[in-house]
Amino acid sequence: MTESFHRSGEYENPYEGQQQAPVNPEWPPPPAYAPAHAPHPKKRGRGPLALVAAVAIVAAAIGGGTAYGIQELTGNDTVASSSTSTTVVPSSQKGTVAGVAKAVSPSIVEIKADSNAGSSTGSGVIITSGGEIVTNNHVVAGASQIKATTSDGKSYTAKVVGTDSKKDLALIKLENASGLKAATLGDSAGLQVGDQVVAIGSPEGLSGTVTSGIISALDRDVTVPTEEGQDQGQGQGQQQWGQGQGDEWPFEFGGRQFNGDTGSSTTTYKALQTDASLNPGNSGGALIDMNGNIVGINSAMYSPTSQASSSSDAGSVGLGFAIPINTVKADLAKLRAGATD
Repeated sequence: MTESFHRSGEYENPYEGQQQAPVNPEWPPPPAYAPAHAPHPKKRGRGPLALVAAVAIVAAAIGGGTAYGIQELTGNDTVASSSTSTTVVPSSQKGTVAGVAKAVSPSIVEIKADSNAGSSTGSGVIITSGGEIVTNNHVVAGASQIKATTSDGKSYTAKVVGTDSKKDLALIKLENASGLKAATLGDSAGLQVGDQVVAIGSPEGLSGTVTSGIISALDRDVTVPTEEGQDQGQGQGQQQWGQGQGDEWPFEFGGRQFNGDTGSSTTTYKALQTDASLNPGNSGGALIDMNGNIVGINSAMYSPTSQASSSSDAGSVGLGFAIPINTVKADLAKLRAGATD
């Protein structure tokens, strides 16, 4: 995983005081900024049964089945969600890395977070056209200022909406943003070992970097620190995990520590393992299936530089981890409500 910070200042919760509909635990709806009025259903005569698309997600095996989820019509705060067979990638380029990169890159941002300890770089995924972005908690934890830059070079100031350190997730919102291209959130439950994936992010500040690989394993128990600096025995503000520091965010797997000591305050989550190249700065970026759906949020990678190896061994060695997108979807209502766990 890459950087870590905490937010400064208050973020006005636009949803406070509003009554929300019951939440599907797998897919919470977006906030009701300007809910659209659904048309009254028309009576139909006898004939073939019409399949009605629903907002709820129906699990489908990767590469097969029909897309059941559709985006909910709520203006700038629409979140697109689908099964893994969609038309996100044009049919002429479907199944190609180039097609995935072209279709999804506009939905990935570079995040720069400043704090008293310095500044660092991460990545994020646009989930609504109005500027809601999912990233890792450790990318923005402790930050006094957050800037996000889209693929077309436009820069925005961002504020933290909600955080969940136990899942290493955060939701931020761009100020004065509209008309952005939101990513389509897929279904990580349908992934299989060996499925091809693409990663997009800003490793070492190189925005829009595309790498590819496969799903190497599922349901890996990865343990990470819930806070930066003070939990790694460094003293608060003495160590930034990420760009320019030589280490990626420390994590533990199988009883072994990687990229430094995770410290005493940790959390464990189920992760996707991938051999797609991840480097410092990829944290918070997208892991994408070959149909262009987001299936994970990149969060941790093993870097041998922290294991007293030579500088020639620095960089990705094909051991990267991502938070499954279904975990993100289940946590989204909580993040939108301003959680600070």
